[in-house]
Amino acid sequence: MKRIFKGMISLVLAAGLLVACGEEETPNNFVSISGIPATAVIQAGETVGPVTASVSAPDGLASLIIRRDGSTIETVNFNGETSASHEFSYTSTEADANGNIVFEFVATDSNGDSQTVTHVLTVGEAPSVIRVADNITADQTWETGKTYVLGGRITVTSGTELTIQPGVVVKGEAGSGANATALLIARGATINAVGSPTQPIIFTSVADEIEPGMIESPNLDPNLNGLWGGLLILGNAPASLAGGVGEVQIEGIPPSDTNGLYGGNDPDDNSGMLKWVSIRHGGANIGEGNEINGLTLGGVGSLTEIENIEVVGNEDDGIEWFGGSVNVKNAIIWSGADDALDTDQAWSGTLDNFIVVCGPNTDHALEIDGPEGSLNGAHTLRNGTIIGSDAAELGDFRDGARGTFENIYFAGFPNPADEDTEGRGDLSLSGEVDEDGNPIGNKSLDNFTNGILNFSNLEVTLAPGTMLSTIFKSGTHVHASEVALHENTVGADKTAFEGWSWAAVSGGLDDLK
Repeated sequence: MKRIFKGMISLVLAAGLLVACGEEETPNNFVSISGIPATAVIQAGETVGPVTASVSAPDGLASLIIRRDGSTIETVNFNGETSASHEFSYTSTEADANGNIVFEFVATDSNGDSQTVTHVLTVGEAPSVIRVADNITADQTWETGKTYVLGGRITVTSGTELTIQPGVVVKGEAGSGANATALLIARGATINAVGSPTQPIIFTSVADEIEPGMIESPNLDPNLNGLWGGLLILGNAPASLAGGVGEVQIEGIPPSDTNGLYGGNDPDDNSGMLKWVSIRHGGANIGEGNEINGLTLGGVGSLTEIENIEVVGNEDDGIEWFGGSVNVKNAIIWSGADDALDTDQAWSGTLDNFIVVCGPNTDHALEIDGPEGSLNGAHTLRNGTIIGSDAAELGDFRDGARGTFENIYFAGFPNPADEDTEGRGDLSLSGEVDEDGNPIGNKSLDNFTNGILNFSNLEVTLAPGTMLSTIFKSGTHVHASEVALHENTVGADKTAFEGWSWAAVSGGLDDLK
C-alpha cells in the first residue's frame, strides 16, 4: 500500500508540475498593445512622436504604465474599457545626447494580465544650428554655443518667456514686406537676453558667416544693411497717441498681426532684460519707405532692464522709442542709414552713456518728436558722443519736442553754410506746416523758450569756418561751446563698450577720447 500511495503522490506532483510549466510557457494573449515602433532615432533637442498606443483587453483595461529606463513617468488609468488609445511624445535634452533611452509600455487588464512593448530611442548629437519657424508659445531657452535661425517673423506671445543665453547667435533669413524676418516680443511676453562682456548675444543675417565665439563678422562690412528685420519689444506702458486711443500697431509689423499692438496704462511694465546685445544688418523693407528699426521699443515699461546695446548697419533707425518709460544705458549706434536715435510719443525714460557713429547714409543723429496725444511725458539723453558724416545732421527736434539733452559732444559734421552740404550738419527746431507746406507754428521752439525743451553742456568740434550759431539753430548755441578735437570734457565713456561690441573690437572707437 505504501508503494501505491507513494506512486499516486508522484503522479499528482508530476501532473501539478506539468500544469505549472504549461501556465508559465503559455503567452498572455488577452492584452495587446499596438502602434509603438520598436526603435527611433532623433537628435538631441528633437521630439519623437506623438505616437498613438492602441491597447485592448477583452476582460477590460485597468491601466497603461509608461516607464523610462525602468522608472515610471506616466500612468493612465482605465475603467474597464475593452479598447483605448493614448498619445505619447518625448522631447530629448542635451543630456540625452549620444545615448539610448528605453521606454516600456505596460498594459494591464482587470484580471491582472499584462502585455509589455519596448521602444528604444537613440539620441544623437544636439544640432548647433536650429531653425525657428513658428511663434514661441511656451517658455523656451536658446543655449550658449548655438545659432538660431529666424525663419520668418517670430513672435514670443503674451505670457511666454524667451531666455537667450550668453554667446548665442541669432540669424534672420532674407525677406521683405509681410515676409520680413524679425523677433517680436509681444505685450505680456518676456525676453531675458543677457550676454556678457566676453560673450555678447548677436542678432544678424544668415548672410553673416559669424559663429558663436566670434565678435567681428568674417565677411560682412558694417555698412551693409536691410538684410533682415530687427528686434521689437512691446509693452503695456503709456504712450502719447493721436486720437486719445490707448494702444496702436507698431510700425514694421503688418496691421493684420495683433501681436504688434503696444501701449497701456502700466508705466512699470516689465518686458524682461536685454544686456550685452549686438544687432546687425537689419532694417528690411516692409513697404514703401517703411523699414524695421534695429531695436524698436513700443510702450516698454520702466522695470524692463536694457543696457550694453549695439546696433550696426541698420537700414532704418538704430533705436526708436514709441512712448513707454524704459531706461537704456550704454548704447552704441554704428553706421545706420536713417536716424541713429529716434524718440516718439512722449517716451519718458533716460538714455545714459551713448555713442553714435554716423555712416555715409545716416540722416539724423537725433530725431526727437513730440507727443501725439494729450500725454506730455519727456525724456533725458545725457553723456553722449556723436560723430557725424558728410550727409548727416546733428538733430531734428520737431512737433513739440520736449526733454533734456546734456553733456553731449559732437564732432565730424559738415558746415551747413557750405554750398555742397545743402544745409545739412545742424541741430534745428523744426516748425509745423499745413498740408500745403505753409508754416503754422513752431511748438518745439515754444517749448525751448518755455523751459520744456532743455539743452546744457553741449560741446562741439567745428568744421573749419563754422560758427556755433550756424550749427545750433534757434538760440540753442548759447548752451554749446567749441572745443578742439579730443579736448572735449563731456561725452560718453567708451570703456563701457570695450571687449564685446563690434565697433570697439574692430577699432571703430579708437579715435574717440
